[in-house]
Amino acid sequence: MGLHHGHSHDHGHSHGKGANKKALLISLVIITAFLIVEVIGGFLTNSLALLSDAGHMLSDASALFLSLVAMYFAARPPSPTKTYGFYRTEILVALLNGITLVVISIFIFWEAYQRLSAPPEVASLSMMGIAFIGLLANIAAAFVLMRGDYKNNLNMRSAFLHVLGDMLGSVGAIVAGFLMWKFGWYIADPIISIIVGILIMSSAWRVTKESVNVLMEGSPSNIDTQRVSEALATIPGVTSVHDLHVWTVTSGFDSLTAHIHVKDDLPSYPVLQEALHMLKENFGITHATIQIENSSILHGEMMCQVGPSHEHEHEHDDHHHGDHMKHQHKRHDGHVH
Repeated sequence: MGLHHGHSHDHGHSHGKGANKKALLISLVIITAFLIVEVIGGFLTNSLALLSDAGHMLSDASALFLSLVAMYFAARPPSPTKTYGFYRTEILVALLNGITLVVISIFIFWEAYQRLSAPPEVASLSMMGIAFIGLLANIAAAFVLMRGDYKNNLNMRSAFLHVLGDMLGSVGAIVAGFLMWKFGWYIADPIISIIVGILIMSSAWRVTKESVNVLMEGSPSNIDTQRVSEALATIPGVTSVHDLHVWTVTSGFDSLTAHIHVKDDLPSYPVLQEALHMLKENFGITHATIQIENSSILHGEMMCQVGPSHEHEHEHDDHHHGDHMKHQHKRHDGHVH
């Protein structure tokens, strides 16, 4: 018996990859053009809401640029030292984008706090006009990004959230401008800025949390490992499932390894085929490495997460693990192999 691994690759990277790159590039041009307008306008009108929106727009431009760089690196082929290629670059960029959003929010909170006690006068009509132009730019950028895979790709989603948060910033600046113009409530400028900062912070938390989970090899939020283990244990002839690990390499590319213990007289390949089929159909996992074992396989002590039917701790024998678990992953976008 021993290890068998089957994997069909359709990670979603080939699907919409060109659309993602084009969407990012167009959005970058739009955001950068109106960023310049908003920075100048923020200083001329003395509006914190406008300047905070401009600061967020700057982070948008950086996020979009970094996302394009990440896509370039992610497209590079695997090598003997980088067997998964450079997929994780996308996750690192998403994490950086999330952290950037947090820093911008803190700056907005601090500046707004200083302005609350003595709100400065703001050229409200000019501020509203510039904020409205910024809003149109963000709507255009968001519309372009929605044509990419922003739902399933963490890198694209982080860029989309940047633009969405910036859109809220523009709306906030328009509302603040109206209140100052109509009622002379200059305190509306820092108050709206704080509200926008909170919205930005919540977006940052979601992206950062998910990125850290991927980098920590945590289980994907959409996959219940207990359910996976229990499902595999229902395959006829399987006596137990142990050392099950599920993790995300990058957005849309989940991997699994597991040891499946079967009855001694049972051929292993039908069990393997059933397991691979179940993982793909029920859980969307197309990259799985499964070791089929019977009672003749003896492990040393190993400290790993185990399946529901075993409560033991054991450690891989290094030589045994090296012989069986070594495999080179080659990526062929859009192909099954």
